[in-house]
Amino acid sequence: MWSHRSWSGHLLPPTERLRHYASWCDAVEGNTTFYATPARDTVSSWAAQTDSDFRFVLKLPKVITHERRLTDVGEPLHTFLDAIEPLGPRVHTLWIQLPGSFAPTDVATLRRFLGQLPQSHRYAVEVRHPAFFGDAHAARLLEATLADASAEWIPFDTTAFFASPPTSDAERDAWTKKPRVPLRSLALTDRPIVRYLGRDDSARTVEGWQRWIDVTVAWLREGRSPTMFVHTPDNADAPVLARRFHDEVRARVPELDALPEPIPVEPLTLF
Repeated sequence: MWSHRSWSGHLLPPTERLRHYASWCDAVEGNTTFYATPARDTVSSWAAQTDSDFRFVLKLPKVITHERRLTDVGEPLHTFLDAIEPLGPRVHTLWIQLPGSFAPTDVATLRRFLGQLPQSHRYAVEVRHPAFFGDAHAARLLEATLADASAEWIPFDTTAFFASPPTSDAERDAWTKKPRVPLRSLALTDRPIVRYLGRDDSARTVEGWQRWIDVTVAWLREGRSPTMFVHTPDNADAPVLARRFHDEVRARVPELDALPEPIPVEPLTLF
């Protein structure tokens, strides 16, 4: 996500928003690809606005993951992979977000699907069925399946968000939509990915991510290259918060590269 209404004119200009976003953060969740495969020309414009080391974590289209549930997906998968080809090395990971109904009994389907994917990309899976978090056997089954494919398990940490009742309209909306699953912080690969949901109160968001500072620092010291996505229900200050998270990690791991300086947004004029 690099085009949020509340960022316009404040953090990002009306045009070339991705280029400006990439001066704030060096990775992005490609959530729009879940709803439709983009045109190849559109993807080429994404490549033109970003450096080759910028990280896209692109979600597979819902026709693959939710409608066909990883079965008989050769055509839409080929179309998607062809469309994103202009990004080249910017495709950090392809994100397979599975519906909450995707249960441990479906892991064999996931195994077959992962076995059919080209090895030219890395893959990461996000599951939401409670059994994967509450049943040790189900968790081990999924971990073994992912390990065989060198794929990562993406945790979506909503524990800080659900720690107390909502206090804003955005929080009340998210309260009914976001998954309530236990915390998970085990990395399976050298490129772990974390999705963290805080609160609209920035202080509470920062308080809730302190455990991830410790985990991220440990991963870096192990030689891993983690990607952390920071969300709030309204996402109004998400890029600012993401940079703050990076700064807190860098204070403990000084050799971590600094993020680029944000490109100033020129004020709109009448003439």
